[in-house]
Amino acid sequence: MTTRRTRPAPRPPEGTPPPAELARQARAVLADAVRIAHWAADGTRTGAAPLAAQALERAAAALELSPAQVRTGWDRARLAGLIELHGDTARPGWRLRAWDRDDSAVLRGWVALFDAWSLVHASPEGIEATAVAEAVEAVPQVLSLLQLSAGAVPVPALLDLLGQRVAELHEERCEVPYGPQEQPVPAGAGSAELNALLLDWALEGLASVGALTLGAGHATLTPLGNWAVWVKLEQICVAAQSPAGNIEQSAADMLLGCARLTPGPARAEYRAWLAARPVGSAVAELLAVARGEDALLRGLAFEALRVVGAPAEPVVRSVVTEAPLRPYALLWLAEYEGTDPDDAQDVLSREEATWLWVDTAAAVADHGETGLLVRHLDSAVQGTVPALLEEVRAVGHPRTVQVLVALAAAHPDPALAKAVRRAAFQVHTGGV
Repeated sequence: MTTRRTRPAPRPPEGTPPPAELARQARAVLADAVRIAHWAADGTRTGAAPLAAQALERAAAALELSPAQVRTGWDRARLAGLIELHGDTARPGWRLRAWDRDDSAVLRGWVALFDAWSLVHASPEGIEATAVAEAVEAVPQVLSLLQLSAGAVPVPALLDLLGQRVAELHEERCEVPYGPQEQPVPAGAGSAELNALLLDWALEGLASVGALTLGAGHATLTPLGNWAVWVKLEQICVAAQSPAGNIEQSAADMLLGCARLTPGPARAEYRAWLAARPVGSAVAELLAVARGEDALLRGLAFEALRVVGAPAEPVVRSVVTEAPLRPYALLWLAEYEGTDPDDAQDVLSREEATWLWVDTAAAVADHGETGLLVRHLDSAVQGTVPALLEEVRAVGHPRTVQVLVALAAAHPDPALAKAVRRAAFQVHTGGV
């Protein structure tokens, strides 16, 4: 055995309030969202987002808030994981149930809102989506400057940094003018007004979620914002020390690199890879891999999404209707909502469990050892091989024939192997 020297737990910057005080501040920011979540999730309210007009009026009257406050609180409650939508019915999220007793749940909920600031605060009208996306991608550098400055920073300094980062993004994408130019154009010179508008929007959006305060020509991180940015900078430091060196890889290559790691080191790699990317694009890339043909990568993609946690919940919920991803998504959601992993299989129907069995067998057949495939028989819900073969043939998984052929070749029992081969032939020919 070898021993690995672990990095000591980092300490927050001096002056950072204790977690209980940070959680108190987060509860204050989300107070209206919590009230609306309780109102919407009491078992009788319905309404999909945006909140239906009649429900909006009822909530405003019941909670003595303006319709605009209700709409804002509704959006915040959803983004912070306080309520969940099942069809057109709102139900309390696990975070709402833990809100008054679990400071860590409160802080995670606020961080989920902080990460989604650009969804909370509508972007300026008439601005191209590409420009807005570039500003969102540049904001982490702005926040880093605010955090490292440990105080108020003049808006012009933030504007310079935003312009530089946007210009770098253009260069990275090779978005530079071609052909002769009358004179050199300083980076960002043609879009100074646009950058100023987008910076104002970003600062107002971050202020609206309690991450910073705005003064006359300057901005300052709140204790909550300072702590959140510090946490994310620490995650980047961890990413830079990624032991397996996967942070620069695509999602597929990173997952393949983690395939033979034990769960603990694999999760460390997932965290490192995720910390180096915007959470939205990372989740999208993982789901794109999950939709591919490699069953091993599909399972690993959802393992990585477990590390993402709350920010991935709406996207995972949206893929429940996709047959190849449904069993994985249902298990992810069950565990996310607090179900013990050993009991999470109970949320799957027999057909879904059978589909997952075939998909997992395909991963083992493609990447594992023959002995693993034989042992995989024991995990089937059917209990007997004849019942398993009957339901596997009916479930319609595209890899059924290959899985059965591989299992027949691997199994040491000639009679069982013959039955499995017969089933594979029947699936292949469409026989009964």
